[in-house]
Amino acid sequence: MWAANHLYPVLTIIPAPWNRFGWCVMAIAPIAPIAAFIQFQRAQTTVNPHNLETATALVTSGVYGWTRNPMYLGLATLLLGSAIRLGTMSPMAGPLLFTLLIQRVQIRPEEHALRKQFGKDYDRYCQRVNRWLGAKLTP
Repeated sequence: MWAANHLYPVLTIIPAPWNRFGWCVMAIAPIAPIAAFIQFQRAQTTVNPHNLETATALVTSGVYGWTRNPMYLGLATLLLGSAIRLGTMSPMAGPLLFTLLIQRVQIRPEEHALRKQFGKDYDRYCQRVNRWLGAKLTP
């Protein structure tokens, strides 16, 4: 993102001093991942996304009540804050590409493994909470 900003600075969309807001966005980025890590520790289950077969609990409350992927959300938020700080349109591709890539390469396989591991409980959870942000409204 830094290279894109410096080599191809397409259209400044957030000029100084407003681009400093990016620091605030980056500052809140670790909140959801830290909360998720703490919840996993309390549930005594794995935080390793490459070892889901050892998961012993399906965590669905706390931060997991408003996002199914708080750790990836934290990374995306960090990238968004950095893009805001850089201020041009070029680095805005970073958070977008990250979310598309992580969803395809990591999240979908994780969801498949969790569905296999936790079955209907995981399906109900997916119906209640969005992949990225927000609980779903039920009629």
